[in-house]
Amino acid sequence: VVCLGMLAPRKFMQRRKKVEVFKDANDEADQKNWRKLMREIDETGSAVSVLRTHRLKGQALSKDLVLGTLVRFKQMKKWDVVSEILEWLRCQHWWDFSEMDFLMLITAYGKLGDFNRAERVLRYMNKLGLRANVISHTALMEAYGKGGQYNKAEAIFRRMQSSGPEPSALTYQIILKIFVEGYKFKEAQAVFESLLNTEGSPFKPDQKMFHMMIYMHKKAGNYDQARKLFTKMADLGVPRSTVTFNSLMSFETHYKEVSQIYDQMQRAGLRPDVVSYALLISAYGKARREEEALAVFEEMLDAGVKPTRKAYNILLDAFAISGMVEEARTVFKSMKRDRCTPDLCSYTTMLSAYVNASDMEGAEMFFRRLQQDGFEPNIVTYGTLIKGYAKLNNLEKMMEVYEKMRINGIKPNQTIFTTLMDAHGKNDFGSAIVWFKEMESSGLIPDKKAKNILLSLAQTSQEQDEANVL
Repeated sequence: VVCLGMLAPRKFMQRRKKVEVFKDANDEADQKNWRKLMREIDETGSAVSVLRTHRLKGQALSKDLVLGTLVRFKQMKKWDVVSEILEWLRCQHWWDFSEMDFLMLITAYGKLGDFNRAERVLRYMNKLGLRANVISHTALMEAYGKGGQYNKAEAIFRRMQSSGPEPSALTYQIILKIFVEGYKFKEAQAVFESLLNTEGSPFKPDQKMFHMMIYMHKKAGNYDQARKLFTKMADLGVPRSTVTFNSLMSFETHYKEVSQIYDQMQRAGLRPDVVSYALLISAYGKARREEEALAVFEEMLDAGVKPTRKAYNILLDAFAISGMVEEARTVFKSMKRDRCTPDLCSYTTMLSAYVNASDMEGAEMFFRRLQQDGFEPNIVTYGTLIKGYAKLNNLEKMMEVYEKMRINGIKPNQTIFTTLMDAHGKNDFGSAIVWFKEMESSGLIPDKKAKNILLSLAQTSQEQDEANVL
């Protein structure tokens, strides 16, 4: 333990004493009052009730204090709290609700995807004679997009293009995101190319627009196009960030390709983040190169990057795939040490380590521990156990787990039906036919894997004919 340096606290767990500097005594008092207010809001869960209580008690509620609170929640992206505070301020006689407040409110509803309230605020602004501008139009467009009203969002954008107000860079970023989320890939490509190729365009695509288009090509499975965009960023002088390289790493399936992009990112002087490390660990894990996966994880810790639960789960999966139970257990224990409480995914992955090592006794014990620790097994958890017993051809225990799953109200999916069909079909082709038909009668369409397994189980010409018909 001493030699491996395991007693030394992780860099990210070391407490650093912050030295605060205030302008004067009044500034110090204001800062302390604001922090106290934020703590009260955090404890009660309602910003308005705390602000109202302060007013009723006659305590000073300065404009700077309220604005500081709004800005902080805006930075934290807690748009529900921002909208709650602003709606309350609209009814307060002591607060001069300005145009900027209206714009922040409509932006909050836009971020929440509440287009009905965003429309209501915009109508009220028009009634007061406040002219709608690019901010209000963009916010309403975003509200429609987040609410799944993609055509209405597009209509606002087209109207802005034809009759104004002139769309901003943020407007273009948001409409591209809306098009990609709504699978309107052609429209997204047309907008992006108009900015890229038109000489009279007000501005060129920025980093965020490139990121969204790279993501779109990934979503569409056009990896070559994504790589071309990555190269074009460098040609146009658009700075590439860690996020850009992460996007490219996420496309690649071979660990060598992922590793090359990772090295390229470091040569560009960019620091890998937790996503970069997780992608590289995952690539090594899938290639069953556990030593490299562990080395990358240790590199992440040495770099002072705090591992997330997802990063731990990826490392856990790297060992679980190969059935390396001891190594997986070490990682599982480390999660609690590094204050990353294991979730159901962590437990299920650990369970799969036992299954892949053909240690079903250990798997059963860990399954019980999962339940004792307060987790409800899901379809993946049960499927992992079923797969383990199927691998050992223990049909009795396999069906026992299956029945237990059904009693607990969990319906089987394609994967479980395919596992059952394969396990039973190795002993009796007729049973495979029964499970294949059971899958169909449950409203599930057998996938390519299920069909291939059924065909492979057919031995005689008669069985092959029956399998082909199905």
